[in-house]
Amino acid sequence: MSSRIIPAVACLCLLWPVMPPGAWAAGSPIAEVICAPRAEMLQRLTLTYGAQLAGQGVRNLEMVMEVWTTPRGDWTLVQSYSDGRACIVAMGEAWEAVVSDPA
Repeated sequence: MSSRIIPAVACLCLLWPVMPPGAWAAGSPIAEVICAPRAEMLQRLTLTYGAQLAGQGVRNLEMVMEVWTTPRGDWTLVQSYSDGRACIVAMGEAWEAVVSDPA
């Protein structure tokens, strides 16, 4: 389990330049929302971590929620906005795709 926490912390360390001012002083960086231009966010997720889009859904006219997963089972929940921003709102490990039985 601890071997999966290290990549999550490494992700946060790579994204720290895009964190809001004062985020480090406010406490744990995991408690803060990490935002960046969508293209930059997706480049980091795909090229640095090998993440792939596992699913997405429209939240409202301005937002789309996306789940990005890695082959190791790490997952990242990204909220993308119509203005081109994307924010990591949650991340974790042990992702399992659920396949429903055909009816």
